[in-house]
Amino acid sequence: MELFHNVDIDWMGKAKYFVALSLALLVIGGISLYHQGGLRYGVDFKGGTYVYVRFVGKPPVDEIRKGLGAEGLGNSVIQPISDISNPNANDVVIQLEQKGEGSEALDAGKQTVINALHKTFGSAALPDFNAATPAALADYLTQKDPLALGPTGGPRYTQLAQAIADFRDRQRSGLLTNFDDLQSVPGVNSAVMASLRDGFTLSNFTIRNVEIVGPKVGAQLRRQAVLATLYALAGMLVYIAFRFEWVYGAAAVVAVFHDVLITLGFFSLFHYEISLTVIAALLTLVGYSMNDTIVIFDRVRENLRLMRRDPLETIVNRAINQTLSRTILTSGLTFITVLVLFLMGGQVLRSFSFAMVVGVVVGTYSSFGIAAPIVVVWHRFRGEKAVAGAGSAADKRLAAAGRR
Repeated sequence: MELFHNVDIDWMGKAKYFVALSLALLVIGGISLYHQGGLRYGVDFKGGTYVYVRFVGKPPVDEIRKGLGAEGLGNSVIQPISDISNPNANDVVIQLEQKGEGSEALDAGKQTVINALHKTFGSAALPDFNAATPAALADYLTQKDPLALGPTGGPRYTQLAQAIADFRDRQRSGLLTNFDDLQSVPGVNSAVMASLRDGFTLSNFTIRNVEIVGPKVGAQLRRQAVLATLYALAGMLVYIAFRFEWVYGAAAVVAVFHDVLITLGFFSLFHYEISLTVIAALLTLVGYSMNDTIVIFDRVRENLRLMRRDPLETIVNRAINQTLSRTILTSGLTFITVLVLFLMGGQVLRSFSFAMVVGVVVGTYSSFGIAAPIVVVWHRFRGEKAVAGAGSAADKRLAAAGRR
């Protein structure tokens, strides 16, 4: 499918605008990184404790911060979680910096956050039903025996407690606001609900999830992520240098490196954290952008054999114009997909999809706005014309044999 016919756009003549745009984005991203003291790493990379909390209504951030400060956690980061697919989620994530070494320190940090929340929003008189485990519910019901089952009622109450906990966690997202809602659970009658009212209180929050990563593991993952990206770039440089010419490989790697830097700058500007899923997105973008660049370079190589007397700028312009329909189709469809993922994919995929949205746009224009002009400028600097030998070593041997 071809969208455009006989396109004649002077891309090399407009290269200075693409370069200016890239420089502006890099400078803005660099300034943002400087003011924020670097990238924001997630718990995967820097270690610490993340406590995900869901409230009945709008999260009272000021009260949360006050309660954490009373427990010596004033440096904790409290971030409301916005989710377009569930705007009434009322979630926050509390990030506790890692202090000390070992699993004991991590568990202590987690428990300190939970205790601070219960002191601030819970009831001192009764345990919180939303935080009760199925085992705790079963023990309580067995002791109170609201169904008058006697000493043999333990297994029955264990099943009932599990059903109650499943209803709370799956049907009410872990946050029950009224004991009367339990009447839809099989086996729960008025006596059971009255017993639970007497023994538990309903807080206005629940702990949704806790993530813990040690600092040594985080530092190791950060180092491995950087090495993985560098290895990918080095491998592509070797491949393109062998398949085309070393300057083509260098231009492609510079363009991809440019894509990664601009994407990281956007992460700093919009306060997104770098996690393992973001590294996966960046590696995906490295391959995506490199593929688009190789398609253009391959068409340049074909045109070099057909347009030996034309300047290299003309040959590159024609190659870009010839692949323009393919670029718009593939990049456009990819952009629509990742944009939908960004808007509807939820908080868990938000950073990943944001990296893909930015990377697809930047990676597309860098193929013809950065990589191709680098090749042209290099050959212009060398004083060369439309270098007919701009293929691989095998191509050059074949061309030499043909001349003989």
